[in-house]
Amino acid sequence: MSESGAVLPWLVIRQDDNGNHYRVGRYATRDEAQQIADSLDTSGPEQLYWVERVGQPAT
Repeated sequence: MSESGAVLPWLVIRQDDNGNHYRVGRYATRDEAQQIADSLDTSGPEQLYWVERVGQPAT
């Protein structure tokens, strides 16, 4: 839970060309997170974006 009291259990993760992982943002729903990941996949340099739930290991 964040300071505002909102629960944001979904993460968008980015992997760069060197294999480093970065958290892009946290979101309330999987759909919201997936929309962000999809929009980032189509812009800028070729990076890998995916959605995962907080506390759930990447697959």
